[in-house]
Amino acid sequence: MKKKNQYLKSPDLLPIAHKERSIGTFGFSMMWIGMAVVLAAFALGGTGVQSISLLWVLLASLVGCFIIGVFMVLIGDIGIEHGISFPIYLRAPFGIVGTHIPSLLRGLAASIWFGINSYFGAAAINGILNVLTGFDNWFVCFLIFVVVQVINTSIGIKALEKFADLAAPILILISIWMYFALVDQANVSDRNVWTWVESPVTGVALFTAFMTVMVGNMGYWSTLAADFSTLSRFIKAPKFERNWFKRNKSTLVATLIALPLTQTGMVLIGGLGYIALGNYDPIVAMQSTASGIVLAILLLMIVFAQWSTNTTANLVPAGTIFSNIGGPKVPFYIGVSLAGIIGIVTQPWQLFAYLLPFLNVTGGLLSGIVGIIFADYYLVRKRRVNVPDLYELDGQYKYHMGVNWAGMISWVISGILAITFATYSFFVGFLVGAACYYVLTKYWWFKKYKQAELINPSDEQYLGITVGRDWVIETEESTETIDQPVETGTARV
Repeated sequence: MKKKNQYLKSPDLLPIAHKERSIGTFGFSMMWIGMAVVLAAFALGGTGVQSISLLWVLLASLVGCFIIGVFMVLIGDIGIEHGISFPIYLRAPFGIVGTHIPSLLRGLAASIWFGINSYFGAAAINGILNVLTGFDNWFVCFLIFVVVQVINTSIGIKALEKFADLAAPILILISIWMYFALVDQANVSDRNVWTWVESPVTGVALFTAFMTVMVGNMGYWSTLAADFSTLSRFIKAPKFERNWFKRNKSTLVATLIALPLTQTGMVLIGGLGYIALGNYDPIVAMQSTASGIVLAILLLMIVFAQWSTNTTANLVPAGTIFSNIGGPKVPFYIGVSLAGIIGIVTQPWQLFAYLLPFLNVTGGLLSGIVGIIFADYYLVRKRRVNVPDLYELDGQYKYHMGVNWAGMISWVISGILAITFATYSFFVGFLVGAACYYVLTKYWWFKKYKQAELINPSDEQYLGITVGRDWVIETEESTETIDQPVETGTARV
């Protein structure tokens, strides 16, 4: 039984200790700049200016990114406080077996996005090679680009931070150049970029168009909002800090400033591209405004953008999820490789045309998960978690055959309603998921399946970094429990 119990204890998924967290506020901000330069943002900008002015499009993007950023930071406290990733915490609201169903959706979505972003990065690489050498084979570039990203991610989170430090300033400089180039191009066509609209709408239609852009921005990042703790567990935070804002300072600064500003900048470029050229594809925009070595340098922006987004926002979550599903026999690097394979076989070159519908569906389904996690962590458990039992087959999270049906039922209801009301999908999914879960657990599920942290709501026993605790999980290699120092004494896990 002891050997069988190791299935839940993959080394890559054990809690991250305080001293092992290496990313600070600046480093995480640089990572966000790299992550937020995404093709979806160009598409949202180009689509938005077809019905509302560029100023409204930018405002919708800023508001949407800020709102989803708030949800990310809220969920990210799980990683800050307890050092655990998304699929591990999901064992609490969904069960040790049930966790695999919603987390697999996130893993597949991340893998598909990895493929889409790699395809556009490969197209840019092919363009660079064509300008410099005359080489022209995008599929070879695609395969090589996939392999390089998988290797880079497999090395670890520190390698991703180092790459972000390199990519971020380059992305900023090239984006500034593109802005002025596209404004000049629009002026040649006698189009004022701030007032031109292809088919202007008013009244209710204006509000709907605004919400479409806003929720579209939120829909893209709702995937990462669900599993933000997978990244936040690597971020530095002070021990014994009970103030929520001070404890989450690094994620607050990076996510509520770097994300909205960077992504809105990309929405701006996409909108300008459509106004000036009738096409929001950044590669087309670059080819229309530059040539030769200048074009090659600009295309490098696309390569860096897709690389930095893919490794941090797609491959890390997908690799973590697949490793959780496979257990110790599927280490993180195997999970990352599997995500790469899925990204290839789903043929991303066929999928970009369905980008916005894909965003609406996945965003709606995952918004319910965000709501359920929020309700479970903040409203039900009050941030206290019996972390050791998350790694036990016969612990309190076993529930009924490994499934928390309160979480499953809440997710199904929230997903259906979120997809039905697609314009407001994230808000509907989040609110319905959180409300259903809270009611079902409070008045049904947790009356049947008792939770230690609810019976004895002790901060000293069930909080992590707030009381100075690093959770230590006993594995085959560790036969004895390690004492953890806290401010008032010693806690044993």
